Amino acid sequence: MKPRKDTIFEQFLAPFFKTFLINSEEIKKYYESRDWEVESDRFRQPNFEYPKYYAQNFHGIENGYLNLGAAFSYDPITQHVLPPDERWVRQELIDRIRCQPRRILDLGCGTGSTTRLLKQKFPDAEVIGIDLSPYMLAVADDKARQAGLNIQFQQGKAEHLTFADRSFDLVTASLLFHETPPAISCKVLDECFRLLKAGGEVLILDGNQSTLRQTEWLTQIFEEPYIRAYAQGSVDAWMGSAGFGDIRTEAVWGVHQVSRGVKPLTYTTTDPVVDFKSVWTDDMPIPQAI
Repeated sequence: MKPRKDTIFEQFLAPFFKTFLINSEEIKKYYESRDWEVESDRFRQPNFEYPKYYAQNFHGIENGYLNLGAAFSYDPITQHVLPPDERWVRQELIDRIRCQPRRILDLGCGTGSTTRLLKQKFPDAEVIGIDLSPYMLAVADDKARQAGLNIQFQQGKAEHLTFADRSFDLVTASLLFHETPPAISCKVLDECFRLLKAGGEVLILDGNQSTLRQTEWLTQIFEEPYIRAYAQGSVDAWMGSAGFGDIRTEAVWGVHQVSRGVKPLTYTTTDPVVDFKSVWTDDMPIPQAI
């Protein structure tokens, strides 16, 4: 399938980006700095089957994130299309984490931008980034190493992972849900619920669904197969269906949102539990095991 050329980005913004905002020479130099096929092979799982919803065009790139070029163009473009500043927006997710996690899972980690922020915020925690694209994982791993951060990156499907039940304190996803069908997003949240300990947190950063519903042109900037379906949904409702409590979505800079949910404290005394004192505020009683 050929990439669409009728999006706002392709018609009006791409020439400006290529001429003034993207340093093509720098990207080329990075691309030529190593054998990226060999690098990405380190993350390819044997007999891995890509889901049908993923094996298509995204952002005007043929084959989407399964195209090596996507891994090199993602960061240079994203830093300019996540207003007002990409790092500020990603930091909004970090700032809403209440617990002191010892084990963190970042789903749909891409080139690892949020993953690195998580490790910097919680340097003693084990941080794992999951993505479908071996190319994105190779770039994410390279950038983490350059930053001196010990992060594990693995290929996997966010909706079906092999980690043990109740094995994480915190699960996050940034800019993932608008790129998956709502049914898959719901399965991802089901998986988050399974993986989290009692009292564990899930945080989702993505486009503001209310704003997207009211501003049609925002869904037409890039080639995004599922963004309209995402806009019509509700992450709050999806979290509730998965079993999360204390659900809250906050608007971030108008066009983004951060949704947070907590796995209820209906646990037995033998279940692993997140440190309550770091999850609950001082004016809230600490629940007892049942």
